[in-house]
Amino acid sequence: QVQLVESGGGLVQAGDSLRLSCAASGRTFSAYAMGWFRQAPGKEREFVAALSWSGGLRRYADSVKGRFTISRDNAKNTVYLEMNTLKPEDTAVYYCAARATTVVVTTADRYDYWGQGTQVTVSS
Repeated sequence: QVQLVESGGGLVQAGDSLRLSCAASGRTFSAYAMGWFRQAPGKEREFVAALSWSGGLRRYADSVKGRFTISRDNAKNTVYLEMNTLKPEDTAVYYCAARATTVVVTTADRYDYWGQGTQVTVSS
């Protein structure tokens, strides 16, 4: 069992930056592939970024490529999402997810554990 807790969301203006954190507890964090997803009001949850257990493989949604960076610190059992040049369309609840696998995972239904989410609101 893995427990995930996101933090770092907030209200910012377009062009600003935020760093989300996802702290994991439970079983061996370094054995888990991690991902970030988001869900805006009235829309389905969508993939944002994913990272393999080693941190060597990364994937990004086209909408965030070049602006967002996913990283992990296995010593701190934490995965991060650095978000730069934020846009109003980035407004959503952001969720982190974990799956015990060595590959990078980009689809939500393949993840086993989810956090409760953190709200990110970007004003224009």
